[in-house]
Formats: sequence, structure tokens, C-alpha cells
Amino acid sequence: MKSLAFVLILCLVTLGGFAQNKKALEKIESARIALITERLELTPAQAEKFWPLYREYNMQRKQLRQEFRQMRQELDLKELSDEKSEEFMQKRLEWKQTELNLEKKYAERLSEVISSKQLLRLRSAEEEFQRRLLERIQQQRQRQLQNQQRMQRQQMMQERNNN
Repeated sequence: MKSLAFVLILCLVTLGGFAQNKKALEKIESARIALITERLELTPAQAEKFWPLYREYNMQRKQLRQEFRQMRQELDLKELSDEKSEEFMQKRLEWKQTELNLEKKYAERLSEVISSKQLLRLRSAEEEFQRRLLERIQQQRQRQLQNQQRMQRQQMMQERNNN
């Protein structure tokens, strides 16, 4: 099963510009589901109850983070007064508390479906998937850069040969 998740992720890497491609994003999601399912050793009955809850949690977490990002983008840190800085710091702490409350709420709900041991492995599996995905993205960017450099060298060689 370990190799299945790895192969799925590896397949994603071969897709050019996969972050912009809806089909590729679906494959990334499938790979994430496969890895988490494997790491948590979910039974079919657990998976049936786990995934809707987990998706709901992720959607709420994503929305919360999006709201914070938007709030942060609206600030001009160079022109921020002490008062506004203090206000932002307070909002940031409130946001972190809201995020923690959300995590607690879903930890309770998920613990009705999966064991506490599986719940602990969930965070580890999420981090592993993110790390692997970032590594693959970095590798793909490196390959693209190398290909660009190779193409530039070939063009320079052709120009030299034509002159």
C-alpha cells in the first residue's frame, strides 16, 4: 500500500502544470485520500463515515484560513499604527483560538468514528502528504529549470553554428 500512494503521487509529478489543471487536482486529492486511508488503516465502514466528516472539517478550516489571509492582505504593514497593530494581533489570536476550537470540535466528532490512535496518525499523514507533494513540486520545478537551461544552451549552440 505504501508504494501505491507513492506511485499515485509520482504520477502527479509527470503532469505539466498540474496545480492549474482540475483533473490533476482531482488526482492529487485521490492520492491524499489513498495515503490517509492507508496510514490510518481505515476499514470500509470507518472510511464511509470518516471522509464526509474530514471533508467538512477541511472545508471549514480552509474557509477560516482564507478569511485570515484576506484580513492580513488588507493590512499595509509599513503604514500600520501601533493601535492597528495591536488590533491585528488581537484578531490573529482570536483567529488561532477559532482554529483550535474547530480542531477540537472535529477531533471529538472524528473520535466517534476512528480510534484515538488513528486520530493521532491523521495529523502525521497530513504532514507527510504535504511534505511529499512539496518535494514533488520542487523536483518538477527543478526539472523545468534544467530543461529551460538545456534549451537555452541548445539555442546558443545553434546560433554559434549558424554564424
